[in-house]
Amino acid sequence: MKITINELVDLITGVAVVSAQNCVAESGYCGDFLSFVISKVPDQAVWFTVMNNANVAAVAKLGEVAAVVICDGVRADERLIQCCKNEEINLIETKLSSFECAFRLGNFLQAQ
Repeated sequence: MKITINELVDLITGVAVVSAQNCVAESGYCGDFLSFVISKVPDQAVWFTVMNNANVAAVAKLGEVAAVVICDGVRADERLIQCCKNEEINLIETKLSSFECAFRLGNFLQAQ
């Protein structure tokens, strides 16, 4: 039960802002409280959030996430984009809510 980053972008009708690594994700995680995300996000998960500042890149690196997805039409801050490029973190934007993204990912992973 895995999804590639390209499959994820298509699944959530997203836009790849930073395509840093060609990896796969095995789960998802929704959260905006950064210290909580650090302690809870599974390795190689897709992290769905509305946070758009540079701290997101640091948390994503610590959590070893496969990709960060900024939801609800929120646009990534330029500093976040640069940090994701520097740290080789996949960054995606979507107009969908975190709930809708997680729902679609869960259905995709269960169907495999």
